[in-house]
Amino acid sequence: MELLGKGKKVLLGNEAIARGALEADVDVVTTYPGTPSSEIADSISRVAIYLKKNGEVPFYFQYSTNEKVALEFAAASAYCGLRALTCMKHVGLNVASDALMTYAYVGCKGGHVIVTADDPSCHSSQNEQDNRLYAKFSSLPMLEPSSPQEAKDMTIEAFEISERLEIPIILRTTTRVSHARGVVELNELNMKKKKGKFDKGKLAVTVPEVARKLHPILLEKLDKAEKISEESKFNFVEDFGGKYGIITSGVSYNYVKEAVEDLNLKCKIFKIGMSYPLPIKKLKKFLDECEKVIVIEELEPFIEEQIRNIADIEVYGKGFAKLKRYYEYDMDIVYYSLAKFFGVDYEIDDKEIEVAPRPPVLCPGCPHRATYYAVKQVAPKDTIYPTDIGCYTLGLLPPYETADFLLCMGSSIGTACGFSYATNQKVISFIGDSTFYHAGLPALVNAVHHDHNFVLIILDNSTTAMTGHQPHPGNAVDGMGNEAIAMDMEKVVKGIGVKHVEVIDPRKINEAKEAIKRALEYKGLSVIISKAPCILLERKKKERKIYEVNQEKCKKCKICITKFACPAFYFDNDAIKINPALCTGCGVCPQVCPFDAIEVVK
Repeated sequence: MELLGKGKKVLLGNEAIARGALEADVDVVTTYPGTPSSEIADSISRVAIYLKKNGEVPFYFQYSTNEKVALEFAAASAYCGLRALTCMKHVGLNVASDALMTYAYVGCKGGHVIVTADDPSCHSSQNEQDNRLYAKFSSLPMLEPSSPQEAKDMTIEAFEISERLEIPIILRTTTRVSHARGVVELNELNMKKKKGKFDKGKLAVTVPEVARKLHPILLEKLDKAEKISEESKFNFVEDFGGKYGIITSGVSYNYVKEAVEDLNLKCKIFKIGMSYPLPIKKLKKFLDECEKVIVIEELEPFIEEQIRNIADIEVYGKGFAKLKRYYEYDMDIVYYSLAKFFGVDYEIDDKEIEVAPRPPVLCPGCPHRATYYAVKQVAPKDTIYPTDIGCYTLGLLPPYETADFLLCMGSSIGTACGFSYATNQKVISFIGDSTFYHAGLPALVNAVHHDHNFVLIILDNSTTAMTGHQPHPGNAVDGMGNEAIAMDMEKVVKGIGVKHVEVIDPRKINEAKEAIKRALEYKGLSVIISKAPCILLERKKKERKIYEVNQEKCKKCKICITKFACPAFYFDNDAIKINPALCTGCGVCPQVCPFDAIEVVK
């Protein structure tokens, strides 16, 4: 088990955070999985399952229903003196923020590290919000690593700062740090099972009278955090000579350092690791030694704006050269911008290389494909399709085109309520099983209570598929490998008050189409639970049938390619064939073919 080893190991940034939590003797880890943060909790889960087989697990781990619940669980634990880690992707902090803002007032006794993994360039997200703003918004200190080694070290340091100030600490990463690999020095582990104690003597019920008293206390703690920032080993200056300054943080530091060495730039670099609150005194001293300064940071001008408030010299940043407020930076952007700042010749090739487009696709055998195919066979052309966060968002693409509107987790049901009122069009909403438990339940209660008229299809593939097959409340096992109570989705939906509920196997195309027809004809809210396991789980469990196209029967109608669109199909000159390496044997395509040309390989 690599994360329990010693010496030097090559780890992902996320794995390094997990290791840092273990070295800090963490007691509680909670999460809702979301890329680019998923490997933090997945690593902890693997450690827990491994240790469970060999004895007692010295910590508790939970894949929570959503990020708000994850934060609340960990906050209660930290308030009782235990060390807690809560990790999530950047938009997950939006979900948790209701609890976070008041939790900052209440504080904690044990250290609590809240990891937010931001996603510049939207590699796997619906926006690229800059969660450094949450640090300022909540008045909570924040650390930002630039490498896997720093990710581990900062995690440990964050626990210490949290306990010293008695408030949670934000550890902010980005995709390139979370998913970078680097050599990490592993120190001794000394994990022990502990229990906390609730102290009734503190102010923790935030009625207005209490909240008014707690806010100035929080600001006093933030003043102390600024002194810690002044002394932090993660805020340091590198002097390469010259009178020009560069201020940078996060992954951008790596690009800056390489550019300075490659272009032989004479400058001073102020590398910021504790980015909120900033070390103002140390920065003023740095600025006094520079003729002008440039700030290199991805997304918002978070550091730049604070530097402009204290600088008496010219400050360059967003809008200069190729420095933008959107998308992640790369070597070309940083090299070009620094070269222009220093007056050095540097050319980049802006010519776009023509490459064949490779849009993401649903896996061969994915049950969502069968659901979408059945829907498109029976739904009116002007049907509105609100969708949600998950693999099934790929219904956006041709030939399915069953995704018209998306905001956030659970929004497919809430917006379906609105569309059903605002228009006379049919509305078919899609949501996954994990997403349904995460944020769909309140919206479904709303739909039942107000008697909205639409069809909800819950795509139940028995796992949190998109982020790595983590368990959710519908599974009979938890993240530590323990038996868990599995929610019965049909009973949950009926218990909320939905009258028209059907459970289908989407791989039985004709039955699925008939059920969807009935749902569309029903006046009011109807729910279809389209239940079939994720094909990646199925392939691990059983031998599969392999299908082939009988070329004598095939009439080249291309329905298998143009309407069903399983990636296992391909053209070989004029012949349509099935790639046996991709075919999962799901058995749906023979039902789609009107000429019975798809047969099992004997």
